[in-house]
Amino acid sequence: MDRKVLRRSTCKVLNMISLPLQMLAVLIGYYLIEAISRHSLREALYFIQERPLVYLYNAGLIFLTTLTVYLVRRRVFVRTLLTILWMGLGIINGVLLAQRVTPFTGPDLHLITDALKIANRYLPVVGMVIVVILMAVAFAGLALLFFKGPLYEGPLYYRYNVPFVLAAALAFSGVTKLALEKRILSNYFGNIAFAYEDYGYPYCLMTTIFNTGIGCPPEYSEASIDEIRAAETGKSRTEDMPNIIFLQLESFFDPTLVDYLSLSEDPIPYFRQLMKEYSSGYYRVPSVGAGTANTEFETITGMSLRYFGPGEYPYKSILKETTCESAPFVLKKLGYTTHAIHNNEANFYGRRTVFPNLGFDTFTSEEYMEEEDDQNPLGWVRDRVLTRSILDCLESTEGSDYIYAISVQGHGDYPDEPMLEDPQITVSGSPTEEQDYKWEYYVNEIHEMDGFLRELIQALEANEEPVVLVMYGDHLPTMGLEVEDMENRYLFQTQYVMWDNMGLKKKDENLASYQIAAELMKRLHIYEGNIFRYHQARRNTKNYQVDLEMLQYDILYGEQYVYKGRSPYLATDMRMGVYDTTLDEIRPAPGLKDSSYIIGTHFTPSSEVMINGEYIETNYLDPTTLLISGHVFENMDKICVVQRSNSSTRKALSGTRQRYYSVLKQGKQ
Repeated sequence: MDRKVLRRSTCKVLNMISLPLQMLAVLIGYYLIEAISRHSLREALYFIQERPLVYLYNAGLIFLTTLTVYLVRRRVFVRTLLTILWMGLGIINGVLLAQRVTPFTGPDLHLITDALKIANRYLPVVGMVIVVILMAVAFAGLALLFFKGPLYEGPLYYRYNVPFVLAAALAFSGVTKLALEKRILSNYFGNIAFAYEDYGYPYCLMTTIFNTGIGCPPEYSEASIDEIRAAETGKSRTEDMPNIIFLQLESFFDPTLVDYLSLSEDPIPYFRQLMKEYSSGYYRVPSVGAGTANTEFETITGMSLRYFGPGEYPYKSILKETTCESAPFVLKKLGYTTHAIHNNEANFYGRRTVFPNLGFDTFTSEEYMEEEDDQNPLGWVRDRVLTRSILDCLESTEGSDYIYAISVQGHGDYPDEPMLEDPQITVSGSPTEEQDYKWEYYVNEIHEMDGFLRELIQALEANEEPVVLVMYGDHLPTMGLEVEDMENRYLFQTQYVMWDNMGLKKKDENLASYQIAAELMKRLHIYEGNIFRYHQARRNTKNYQVDLEMLQYDILYGEQYVYKGRSPYLATDMRMGVYDTTLDEIRPAPGLKDSSYIIGTHFTPSSEVMINGEYIETNYLDPTTLLISGHVFENMDKICVVQRSNSSTRKALSGTRQRYYSVLKQGKQ
């Protein structure tokens, strides 16, 4: 038989069964995508066995995108392009999950333009070279396939194929709605990493891309907002305002609440003592095992995450674009200076960009901490360094301060083998020995954090300024806990305590993270801000949640009726660090060839010398001294000291003004 005739006959047969073949290819391809994401063929197989309907749903989602091939003649090209796209997304997710706990989400698509800048964070140099080569080969192959590839020679039947594709999309929409109603899928992600494991990568990725923000409530109108605002509160005090400190403790909670754990001693004795003596209770948070920034968002703004898209981080979406009413903004109206502190790098969760939109005047990240090299075995900066930063904020102003401090020491991923040589607290009772090791590491870390709380409060007592300190855990640790493992039978819950040196009356109650700022302000007779006044007046009343959703929508996405059409909040000119870094003098380093001491103030291990626009290898000696080697200065050299980000981008966060060597060598001001 003639080859051309044979090829046409084969193509005709394949075209007749192309739909089932395409579905089979999708089923296999999606299995591989999950295997890449889970870093295990076996785990992907377990997923199919345990959640077959979820597996079929996600395969159907991918299959739906492949139906577009029936609307074009370059079917081989489109199939190849879609294969590369979906497999590429799977590979990206797999690579990211090898380095972090958060999977690839919709907001990460906005970072594609910066992909090459941060690629070294996730891939070694050899890996980056391989990726670049593969991308070049793929683009060349696609171009060749587009221009030289085979074309479908039969009729396209648009009058049948277009309605078929539209009907398939409509049917899939119905399947999605049914799957949500039957709880096969969920549109709320308490832990986005767990959601990806439970509901599949394609569904979760599409959800984080298209289901974001707050939808317009059906009853939304100016009259409705006016009615919500009409709730009466009280008149704010304007004198003797105390300092207000919120301390968000990474993964901090009471491990004695885990039924199966046996601990050699109480890991948090001081926190437990504080709970007995001061106002305390359970603290309802929006996530479990991860999601620090979302607990932070709720606590700072008074807004609830339940109305946003599944797994959404407002820090990565709306707050990158606009300001938001918050505790810092409303307290600034009463004369407060507002500070953020975090013993992790400044760009984590985009905080350096977001915090001005939340009203912070200063932000002290680890790059501005002299003891940033004081790290635990996993490389996280210990929380005890926060004490100095908090005191610096209090001492930097004459008036009242609002401080939001975010700790990091309790962060995972916890080791499943012994890492501590002589742990003070030992653990047993976990389902596996590896789990015991994880818990043992964790409880010893939070025991250190408990000691930090004691030191901090002792320092605040010595400071003598009136202060209220609210301490709480941001979420449960990433330990795979189930509801039945917990004594309180709830996963979205930690604990809080309000310490003060003003004699506030003890009042124990359970609060959500979006309620606590309003409750504290109420106890301090502060009635400012639409969201906070709303909580103070309407908590536990009819339509509380419905009207809260409407108020949040109006402030962030609606017509801003609450502000008469225009928000009064402008992004702050936030400074990094509480004190300016200065460059004062350059001295020769005796006995060291071509070496010099850089003299100034407020240097940290992240300080780096720049000469004529180029960074010079810098050694940190102490807060007033840096050492550089291998450079012979000339009088017209321009010199400055830059605080560089500890993120993979290594961008400059702030710096001293440039000065000439001819002036600095004489110590002239």
